Amino acid sequence: MNTKLLILDDDIDILQMLKTVFIGEEMDIILESESEQALRFITTERPNVAIVDINLPRKSGLQVLQEAKKIDPGLSVIMTTGNKTTQNAIEAMKYGAYDYVTKPFDMNKLKSAVHKALECNLLSRKVRYTKDTKQLSEDEHADDIMIGSSPEMIEIWKMVGKVADSDATVLIQGESGTGKELLARAIYNNSRRKNRPFLAVNCAALPEALLESELFGHEKGAFTDAHARRIGKFEQCNGGTIFLDEIGEMSLSNQGKLLRVLENQEFERVGGNETIRVDVRIIAATNKSLINSVKEKVFRMDLFYRLRVVNFFLPPLRERIEDIPLLIDLFIKKFSRKYGKSIKRIAKETLELLIAHPWEGNIRELKNVINSATVFCKSGILMPEDLESFLQAKAGFKEVDLDIAGEDYYEVFWNMLEPVFEGICIKNKGTIYESVNMGLEKALIHMAMEKSNNNQVFAAKLLGISRNTLRDRLERYKIGATE
Repeated sequence: MNTKLLILDDDIDILQMLKTVFIGEEMDIILESESEQALRFITTERPNVAIVDINLPRKSGLQVLQEAKKIDPGLSVIMTTGNKTTQNAIEAMKYGAYDYVTKPFDMNKLKSAVHKALECNLLSRKVRYTKDTKQLSEDEHADDIMIGSSPEMIEIWKMVGKVADSDATVLIQGESGTGKELLARAIYNNSRRKNRPFLAVNCAALPEALLESELFGHEKGAFTDAHARRIGKFEQCNGGTIFLDEIGEMSLSNQGKLLRVLENQEFERVGGNETIRVDVRIIAATNKSLINSVKEKVFRMDLFYRLRVVNFFLPPLRERIEDIPLLIDLFIKKFSRKYGKSIKRIAKETLELLIAHPWEGNIRELKNVINSATVFCKSGILMPEDLESFLQAKAGFKEVDLDIAGEDYYEVFWNMLEPVFEGICIKNKGTIYESVNMGLEKALIHMAMEKSNNNQVFAAKLLGISRNTLRDRLERYKIGATE
């Protein structure tokens, strides 16, 4: 089923222009010029993302936003306006808007905002957990299901039931790929805050200064490129739940501000003096040993104890072998539907091969292997030959262990290139060096810009290059819009 984008604007020319911009995307596009009709569509069709103009006749865009969030709290709404007033932006974010975009549109930035809003919406779908796949209907998606009947997982389900409805701070520990964010969403969706916002922030993906601005917001002029006041995630999430992934990567400075929020539920925006009070539940996650980080003096002891009021430990897949057949069954159903296959079961020898695999990348690695094997399966039974090559090239699916990757990431890139190198040679004979280097640089630049919310100053610092060099690469690779 396609995702849905609703566009509400009383200007017919703008509607047609935006339709042209998004027509190539894999989503259904619905154009509306009437507020009530748009709200009826939200009620009946549940779109994933809505672009709503603030200045609408009869019922303002802010009123539509408030009513839409009551109908579907998970809807990602991007507000637009031609009036560049700070108050509009603040009100929109306080009422639950995902983003705020001004006219005339920068189409690259608008498309980027829609893609991120769509990702946020898909991740915010109701998460539930189950012991087996027999309880699942044909149209349910594996992305929002936690599954498992091992003793360890049963104890986790029990604890979710006990603590979800409290406001206690939660710490989730476990290796990468074990489902920490899904568990956080399961806690949220069983809490009394489930109709309030849920926002996830990856603390490892953002530079220190940008993470501070992302969490706490900033005032106009607080730093270079701070052209307007920004409302941070804590302020946006007032009354709801915030999930701080990879909390162990947060700097000591930001840890101090987070500790104050935990203790007093208050903070100041970057560059501001006004104390902001909020009511936010914090769920944090890490794949590191925070106790060791405390011993190494890179994580505050007082923050550690404030975070682990309720402590979950998600076991790695190799310690819950009995859950592997259940997960395989779940993923086969999901990807069979996705690719139009009719795979009914998995061969005994294939299952034995999968159970014997170490699964360093945990559930995420298993999911990717089944995804790829389903594509190449030629019958109704998943056979060893359908997935053996993917298990041999497992570095492309598992989490990279940066501790053993080496300073130059030689092993990482070797394992990524080796399975596809022959094809690269055939396609780019004589230009392999130039093609691969250009692709890697383009990917790095693009990823840094996304992780920095398209802020060139932060992206340049993250990459360790000058802003002029960054601008040159953005123009060369046509990434976003250059200033």
